Amino acid sequence: MLRFLSCLFVVSVVLTPAVQAERIKDITSISGVRTNQLVGYGLVVGLDGTGDKAPFTTQTFRNMMAEFGITLPAGVDPKLKNVAAVSVTAELPAFAKPGQRVDVTVASLGNAKSLRGGALMFTPLKGADGNIYAVAQGNLVVGGFGAEGNDGSKITVNVPSVGRIPNGASVEQTVPSNFSRGDSLIFNLDQPDFTTARAMVERINNLLGPGTAEALDATSIRVSAPRDTSQRVSYLSIIENLEIETGKERAKVIINSRTGTIVIGQNVMIEPVAVTHGSLVVTITEDFQVAQPNALADGETVVVPQTNINIDNGGDSRMFKFGPGVSLDSIVKAVNEVGAAPGDLMAILEAMKQAGALKAELIVI
Repeated sequence: MLRFLSCLFVVSVVLTPAVQAERIKDITSISGVRTNQLVGYGLVVGLDGTGDKAPFTTQTFRNMMAEFGITLPAGVDPKLKNVAAVSVTAELPAFAKPGQRVDVTVASLGNAKSLRGGALMFTPLKGADGNIYAVAQGNLVVGGFGAEGNDGSKITVNVPSVGRIPNGASVEQTVPSNFSRGDSLIFNLDQPDFTTARAMVERINNLLGPGTAEALDATSIRVSAPRDTSQRVSYLSIIENLEIETGKERAKVIINSRTGTIVIGQNVMIEPVAVTHGSLVVTITEDFQVAQPNALADGETVVVPQTNINIDNGGDSRMFKFGPGVSLDSIVKAVNEVGAAPGDLMAILEAMKQAGALKAELIVI
């Protein structure tokens, strides 16, 4: 039996129990309770000659110096080597309050070689509405580094032009939230599913009374909630820890054509179909022979290449017939016996889907 698994091909079998109970907090999010992306533009200083020479870096440096009352003469190039223009990004958690700290990511915008050893200057961070919600400043932690020789040789490990500042930003204002507004809250399922939505509604109503929860669609469930904020927090703590039986995922076959990875879901079934797998091997060998002219002839000894081409259709081709309702185990066992390569199995699955025998959604990524 040929090996089905190789370094370039993995079939991953997703096995889930018949009944799978999960907490509501693990499969849903509350509408309006979300993180917010922040972005800013600033300067990293203190670099060891690895800064950038972009025009906007010089302009930003001039503007910063002007803020401190220092005016550089017109036409004078400061010849910055230890300064780099960077973008600063952060995620503001839900309910973050002024004075709390968040991590920031700093990335070079110009041609800086490395940000190692640099410090981020005071940088305001804005939200999508243009308001400032945090300010960032501090020393960078850079995981990558590089070295360069006088002869032009160089080596780079990881990415030295990106760094992080743990707790590098201070929250300045709170993002408005509708958490405490209205008489209800809406839970959104991470994976839309009618069965899961119905199970969640039934579980909440059985515990808290009929009509407490209602499904709006396959994603959203409206749940009545008290107006008092303290009571609402305790109320949601009870709901989010309830366990429900989630619906089974749709039958899917995921193919990654770049890595040769194939993931076959548990619910994949096939109709009666016959599959054959044949190998076509083309072998090309090239030998070199010496052409020696007649001893009395006026010629030169030369090397003449001789090419041999051999085509093998594969003598061990096999055909497998699958009956109706064949399970995943039978499919995997059959292709193991065939010994299909990644590209061959992808072609087989695609052909089965086109023939209507593969009862699953075929997704190529």
